[in-house]
Parts: sequence; C-alpha cells; structure tokens
Amino acid sequence: MPIDTSPQVNSRFPQFLHHGAASGVTGSCHRYLASEDFHVLVDCGLFQGSDLLGDSLEQHKIHFDISCVRALIITHVHIDHIGRLPYLIAAGYQGPIYCSMPSAHLIPLVIEDALKIGFTRDKKLIDRFLQAVGKLLRPIQYKQWTDIMLSDSLQLQLRLQRAGHILGSAYVELEQKSRQSETAQWLRQRTVFSGDLGAPYAPLLPAPRSPYGADTLVIESTYGDRIHENRRQRRERLRQTLDHALENAGTVMIPAFSIGRTQELLYELESIIHDAARAAEGQPLSRLRELQIIVDSPLAARFTGVYKTLRHYWDREALQRVRLGRHPLDFDSLITIDSHEDHLRTVNYLASTRKPAVVLAASGMAAGGRIVNYLQAMLEDPVHCVLFVGYQAPGTPGHIIQKYGGRNHSGRNNESGRDHGGQDAAPTPWVELGGRRISIRARVESIGGYSAHADQQDLLNFVRRMHRWPSQIRIVHGNDEARQSLRQELLKIAMQKGHSLEIILPEQTERSG
Repeated sequence: MPIDTSPQVNSRFPQFLHHGAASGVTGSCHRYLASEDFHVLVDCGLFQGSDLLGDSLEQHKIHFDISCVRALIITHVHIDHIGRLPYLIAAGYQGPIYCSMPSAHLIPLVIEDALKIGFTRDKKLIDRFLQAVGKLLRPIQYKQWTDIMLSDSLQLQLRLQRAGHILGSAYVELEQKSRQSETAQWLRQRTVFSGDLGAPYAPLLPAPRSPYGADTLVIESTYGDRIHENRRQRRERLRQTLDHALENAGTVMIPAFSIGRTQELLYELESIIHDAARAAEGQPLSRLRELQIIVDSPLAARFTGVYKTLRHYWDREALQRVRLGRHPLDFDSLITIDSHEDHLRTVNYLASTRKPAVVLAASGMAAGGRIVNYLQAMLEDPVHCVLFVGYQAPGTPGHIIQKYGGRNHSGRNNESGRDHGGQDAAPTPWVELGGRRISIRARVESIGGYSAHADQQDLLNFVRRMHRWPSQIRIVHGNDEARQSLRQELLKIAMQKGHSLEIILPEQTERSG
C-alpha cells in the first residue's frame, strides 16, 4: 500500500545524495529526495575492493539519517547493491522494499549468504532476519506503475523496466508530481536510475530498452571507457580457451559471480558442447566432449535452480532452445559440487591429475570463496588457466592476477630467472591469497564481452534512443576514467543534437545525512 503523509514540497525537489558508488564502482546507494521529509533509497550495497576504506564494518554501517527514508527500491540482487540491507534494518528501517518479481525470489538467498559471511551462522537468527525482510518486500511486475506516495501536495509513482543485467534486474523510473497548494498546478519530474545495465545480445536475458524520456538520468559507468567484444568474438575466444585446456591437460578456473555470470557462461558452454557433439570424430571440435564443466558453488547452484524455475523471463533464443529439447543450464557434462568435502577432493584431484576441466566458482573477484582454494592449488602450474569474464575492482586479488598475470606467456618467468635469450627475465608476479604469497605462473586470460555490464557504446545508446532527452545526467558507478570518458562522449552527442545538457560527476555524500 502507498504511504499517505503530507510532506513539505517546493520546486527545489527532487534532489539527490549518493552514499556509495558515486566516485567508485561498489557500494551502490543513492537517495532521492522527493521533498524535505520524503526520501527514497535506490539500492543499499556493500563496498568492495579499493572502495573499502579502513574498517569495513564501520564503513558499511548506515551513517546517514534514515528518519525521512520512506521506501527502498532494489535494482538487482548483486551484493554491491543490496549487501548493506542488514545494516539498514539494524539502523531501524522498517519501510517497504520494492523490487521486481524475480528479485523477490533471489533476495533471501543473497541475504542469507551475506549474513553467514559477515554476521552469524546461527540459523535461528538468520531465519528471523529473513522473515523480517520478507514482510517488507513489495514485489512488482515490470512495466506497471505503482504508487509509493500519495498526498494532496506530492504524488510519487514507481515503474521498473528490464535492465538485462541479471535475472530480475531493473532500471527505475520515478514520476513525481508536486504542487504548493490545492489551487496550484502540478509540477512533473521524471527521474531514471539505470541500476546496472546489461549488454545487448548477452545470453539468456532480453536486452534493455531505453525509456521514453527523463528529466534527470542517474546512469552507471562501470565500462564507460571501454568497448566489449561482440558475442561471436567472445564465444570463439571462450572456445579457444577450452581448446587450450585440452591441449595442456589443465583446468580453466573462472572466478564467477554466483548469480548472472555463472548462468550465462553455462548457457554458452552448453552451446559449444552441443556443437561439439555434432562434430565428426577426429575433428578438433569433437574433443570438447571430453571436457567436464564443474560448478563448485552451492549458492550458484541454488541461483541456477531459480533461473530454471523462472525461465519465462528468459529471452526468445533461450526459450527456443528449451522447446527443441535442449537444457541450457543442465547438460550431461555438467557437475555440481555441493559439500565442502567434495570441494576439497575436487581441488586435489584436478591439481594432481591435470585432468582437463572448466571450474566456475565464486567469488567473482577472487576475494574469497571456493575459487581461492583452486587458485592456491593451481595458480603456480603453467598448464592451468585463469579466465576472467567480468569486472575486477582495483584492490581485489582478481584485479592483481588479471593485471600482472598476463605477462607470463612468452617464455619468461622460468625458474632460473632468465628468458630463453639469456637476458634477465621479469620477476614472477604474485598475489596474496589466504595469507600466502602465490606465484602467478598459470595462463591468464580475460574476455570482456562476457561482462554483464553494458559497455560505452551501449550506455550511449541507452541515452541516444530516448525520445525525450534528460536535461541533467548524473554519472555514477564507475572510476574517474570511465566517468570522464562517458561524460565527454555524451557531451559530443548532445552538441551534435543541439541539446542543452548538464552532466554531473557526483562525489560520495559524507556520513552526515
């Protein structure tokens, strides 16, 4: 039910405050001030990587005043967008939590996992918290307007549209109507929060469509300075990486987020293996049938189950495969590891036998989780490969491996410290994992096209295809280079169109609200 109060309204609103993911990529939390005393939060996520400053527990606490926060809107369930929800509840928030229908299925899984990692493993306490969150959830259908504020002086409506990032992801439209008195005219203002936008032609989910228009757009810029490979290119590079694993008799280790990236990769791997099954014996492609695909993440397995249950949200291509009798997320060579004991046995088996395999395990930035055990066991062996398919935040182990590990494919970094020409070799790069310094001798590859984020061109198209351009764009959720690059490109397009455009690169709001 919409909240009915009588806030003080004037033409200075809406206003915006950013409590995370303003000048960084993680910790997404944006406050929409509809009036002096009616505020809405869009996301409330954890900080990660170099966005963490000192004591992470202290940084994640809610330091801003929530007395005027009347609603929370969740764009999607990645931890950097909802991970501070326990802190928000602990701070006293008891308002509605709006999200898409699929997100409502996924939120309990994500929050339970976050609680186990950062708070407690006490099942009773976790269940009690999940019940409290469940009472606040207000799932809504895509494309439908929902009243979240109705009074004589202020009306605020919410609509969620598909964002194509992960299952349930949405961008947010807020339509505000306000007036000074009963006889005054209504002032209209539409704001769009992009959340995280998906890349077109990504597996499984429909691509996002631009909104009709907005007065203010708050847009992400994770890849605001980069262009991804197209789907054909990235699929071919993935197949080549699998071929290399077969040639070297090694394991391809993929740090992957449990939701979104894992399911998309399974979809593409099923497609490659399906093509291999149709290849004649003796052809190079046919060897891919030997490859085991291992998902070593109980959480990812649970998310995959939800993906399968909610397949009516898949795109047409994926649904067509299902109609043809294929199982994009559940195929014969797929093995799921559940228990910790089976996990340890799998790590030891692959490290000792060098049996060709592909392992998908969390976390996506190698900052924890089961992927760390694989990396500790196999990162020093050149027959293996680490494949990055998504953004690696500066300061995370994944970023270090990705940045420095790509230097070891040219005959350098051998034990003698000299290359094949007798010259001094570059020092072997290393990364600290679990308190140990691990040399990076495995092959390191990156396929940017499998990022679940839109690239620069996709972000520009999201704005360019609006029928009514915003007069103000606030660029968030990116490092300084990405935000500046996207800003310059948007200004170029605005100049070509003769459109007056204000672009703001906001800084994070200080602790006081």
